[in-house]
Order: sequence, then structure tokens, then C-alpha cells
Amino acid sequence: MTSTLYKNIFIATDGSKQNEKAVQHSIELAKLSGAKLYAGYVVDTAAFASIPMDAGWEMMYELLEKEANVATGTVEELAKAADVPFETVILEGNPSHEIIEFADNNNIDLIILGTLGKTGLDRFLLGSVAEKVTRNSKVPVLIVRGDSEQEE
Repeated sequence: MTSTLYKNIFIATDGSKQNEKAVQHSIELAKLSGAKLYAGYVVDTAAFASIPMDAGWEMMYELLEKEANVATGTVEELAKAADVPFETVILEGNPSHEIIEFADNNNIDLIILGTLGKTGLDRFLLGSVAEKVTRNSKVPVLIVRGDSEQEE
């Protein structure tokens, strides 16, 4: 069965335990709808913009790139096992902006994000990629809350 509603689904992953549930949802929805799944990881270059562009910067970037490959590789293995068409996407920049821009430019029908479900001061101080994407995306966004025992 194929869906006319979802042809391209984007799952933003960070490789964390809290994100596993969102990954499972994305694979299941892609399988049920016959959609292609894009697993994206955003290397948040703003997080290390204050580091001088020398060997330290390059080493930090390499670590983040390796983390991106591990995170998306896990999704790829699960997608292949479920026989879901798949593509890896590694982006650089502000996570919420990059996710929205990718969705806008690649005919994405649904964005899936995991969240820790932080509230109050934690959410205010850290900001929320999920909240920013939800507020600014032109396409539907599915927020999947991580398991509470994994959050701690």
C-alpha cells in the first residue's frame, strides 16, 4: 500500500537513546505509507563557532561528523531491515533552520523529531529545536517524546 499523503519523510536524529522512539515511528510510517525516509543529522556549527579555526576546530568538526555518520548509520540499518527506501542527509548550521530548509527544498511531506520533553527553565535556557521547527515548518511535524526512563 502506498500513500498519497506521505511520499518523503524526514527524521532528524542525534543518535541518542531518547531519539530511538522517533526513529521507530519514522520507519514504521515510511513502511506503511510506502514513503522514502531521509535520516538527517545537523552538525550545529554555531555550537563551536567561538573556537579558533585551527587544528582544534578541525578536530571538533571531525568528531561531530563521525557522530553524524554513526547516528544516521543506525537509522539506515533499521530502514534497510524494514525494506524502506532511505537516504542519509548531513547538514551544517542551525538545526531548526536547516531542518526546515531541507524540508522546503526536497518535497518533504512530514518531519519527525524526538524530544526530551523539557519544560520550564530547562526549555527556556536550551531552546527547543522541536518547538522552533513546529512553529515555522510549512509541512506537518510529528513530535515523538522519548521514554521517560531514558530521559534521566
